[in-house]
Order: sequence, then C-alpha cells, then structure tokens
Amino acid sequence: MTYFSDAFSMSNTPEIAIRRDLHRYPETAFLEYRTASRVAETLDGLGYEVRTGEAVMNPASVSNPPSEEAAAEAVKRALSTGGIAHWIEQMHGGLTAVVAEKRFGDGPVLAFRFDMDALTLVETEATDHGPNQHGCASTDPERMHGCGHDGHVAIGLTLARTLAEMQGLGGTVRFIFQPAEEGGRGAVPIIDAGVLDDVDFLFVAHLGCFLGSGKVAPDASGFLHSTKFEVTFEGQASHAAMAPQEGRNALMAGATALLNLQGISRIAGEDSFVNVGKMSGGTTFNIIADHCEMAVEVRAETTAGHAYMLERAEAIIAGAAQLHAASHEMRIVSQLNGNWNHPDALAIIDRAARSLSDLEVVKSWPIGGGDDASKMIARVNERGGVAAYFLIGSDITAPHHAENFDFDEASLVSGRRVFEAIAQEILGKALTRS
Repeated sequence: MTYFSDAFSMSNTPEIAIRRDLHRYPETAFLEYRTASRVAETLDGLGYEVRTGEAVMNPASVSNPPSEEAAAEAVKRALSTGGIAHWIEQMHGGLTAVVAEKRFGDGPVLAFRFDMDALTLVETEATDHGPNQHGCASTDPERMHGCGHDGHVAIGLTLARTLAEMQGLGGTVRFIFQPAEEGGRGAVPIIDAGVLDDVDFLFVAHLGCFLGSGKVAPDASGFLHSTKFEVTFEGQASHAAMAPQEGRNALMAGATALLNLQGISRIAGEDSFVNVGKMSGGTTFNIIADHCEMAVEVRAETTAGHAYMLERAEAIIAGAAQLHAASHEMRIVSQLNGNWNHPDALAIIDRAARSLSDLEVVKSWPIGGGDDASKMIARVNERGGVAAYFLIGSDITAPHHAENFDFDEASLVSGRRVFEAIAQEILGKALTRS
C-alpha cells in the first residue's frame, strides 16, 4: 500500500487526484512537511529506497531558512492535515528534500527532479477558477500553488509507480523531490550533499510557460541570470513634528531606492528586469521610520547584463541611504546563472516526445525566467553526464504566480508519458503500462 493508494486504485487519472490533494495544502520554501512526508511514504510503499533530511541536504548550504517559529507552525499544520510524523521527524530544520531510488541492475543512473514548493500568494475566490470548481482550492489563506509544482509532484509520483512495476530493467532510477525552488535556494543543499555526483542522466521539466497543451519543447531556453537580495535600511526614530530634524527616515531611503531602481537604463537588444517584490518599515503615524526592509531581484539575459543590473542596483541603494543619512546592508539570498542543455539529452527528449503520436514537438521554447535546477544540470554536465530541462505544454488560465493561475490537468498525463518514454530509452525496456 502507498499513501496515495486510493488515487492509484480508484482513479483512471491518479495524476489529477494527487495534484488536487496537494493543491489544497500548499507549503512554501523549506516548510513542505506535509507534501514531502506524503511523497516519502508513497515512494517507500512502492518499494523505493527513500532518504530525506541530512542524508540528502547539506544543512550548511541552506540559505535564508525559515524561523523556528515558522517551522514549528508548519509542522503542526502538516500533522493536522495528513502529514506523516515519522518522516517529518527526519526533516528537522527544513531539510524537506526527498530522494528515492530503485536499482534494477547494472547500468546508468537516471535521475528525475520535481519541485514541491508553493508561493506566498492568495488564491482567487472566483467561481470560474478551476480549483474552486473542483473543491481543491487552497486551505491556507496566505499560500497557493500558483506555478504548477503540485502538478510536477503528481507527475513524479505516478511515474515512480509506473517504473516500479517495470520488469527486467538495467541501471538505477533516482527521483529527487526538491524544496524551495521559488527563490532558488533548494538545489544547492542537495548538490552539496552529493546527490548528483554519480548521476549519468538528469531530466527536469516544467508545465505551462505559455506552451500550449499537447506540445512538448525538448529545449527549454531563455533562462535568465538573476540575483535575489534583501536590503535593510537603518535610520533614527524621532517625533515627526516636534523634532523631525533629529530623525533619519529609513522608509524614505527605501522609497527613494524603489523608485530609482525602476529607472535603471536597460541594455539594447537584451532582456533585463528589476523588481521590488516587498517593502516594509515604520511603526506609526507620527514617528519617523528608523527601519525599512526590501526584497529585490534583478535578472538579465547575459552574464554581462546581469552584472550591470546588479552594479546599478547596488549604487542606487547606497545612494538612497546616503541621501537620507541612513545606513544600509544588502544580503544576497540566491543567485542563478543561465542554463545549458546537453545536446545528447535534447536528442533523447526529442525522440521520447516523437514516439508519442498525439504530441507535437516544438524544438525550443523560452522559459522566460529561471530555475535552480540549472545548477543540478550544470553539475551533471560538468561531471561528464547528460542533463537537460524541457517543457510540457499546458494551457494556463493566467500567468504563473498569479492568483487565478491554473493549468490543463490533462497535461499531467502527457508529461508522465514523456518521462516514461525517456526512461524506456535509457533503462532499455519497453514500458509495461500505457
């Protein structure tokens, strides 16, 4: 028996049943206790060797972990909504990655990576929103699966079930369920724990990205270089009317930085972006704010463009602090480089997709963002392996990270079938299930 045995036995489309279960209970970076524990329990029930916690994540490499209070609340919430206690106990400190493998015999190590985390986002209450119609809308008023990672986990688990039932295979299949893709912080602790060191083939995929249903793009292109960082301004509190000259307004420093960051001149012929996603500070009406915090990211298409955007951002922030006689500190949360897909991996994906007659192959499609799986892909490629990132077409109702984001659930089956065909080629055995 597996934890999702009902979905496997009672549904013709277990991918959809699992996705809807996960959509109800979204969990953000390093707090995916319910999701990860149910994933681990399911994989264990399918006969995989399952590892989690420090066995698959280096604690020293975890960037910007949640507070102990936030972790304790997340564990409590997970246990009250179906999380599995004995797995959660192994995930102390937000080490929520799950790695499961099955060795069939001699041969290559084939790895698949699926991300699990959700977003800090309030889901729409609109009646025409799919999860509201299906009764699986988020039960958390502050979090939502708004990028499709619930679908990725569903694909991964149903794929694991299919491969577990295959006979006479060679090599090893390894499933990597990753936390904290949003913000680009989950891959490095897994890499630093050595999980990718013996991998010969690695494949990663994403749903949607404006690629329509029924299509597959073997080459996900257009990964952007990015840096996410937090800024703290410190000033001096004072009465806003009786002694404004004694104050140093940290919130004004933040506001000055915010407005001027938007004015960074762009580079002709290259995509580049800057965003202040969060800013907070101050205490009340008549006190000059002595503290301000900002969450900022810069992105660009090239290494040089990214360096330029980051340099200009740093100069603007320093100037804003000086203008308002405040001090400031910048702390980098994560950095991502672009991505390079191995040509041999692209060929494997292309053949796998073309073997499924009902799918259309689009050679390349821009992802228009980033994913820290690019670091995993680089690790495998640099060590002589073969790795790539591809896209699974899925009609979406709104852009990723929007409150009304949803995707065509039929694409979950398409995605699972492409992964199966990849496994068929590499592990050397025709699939026993369609």
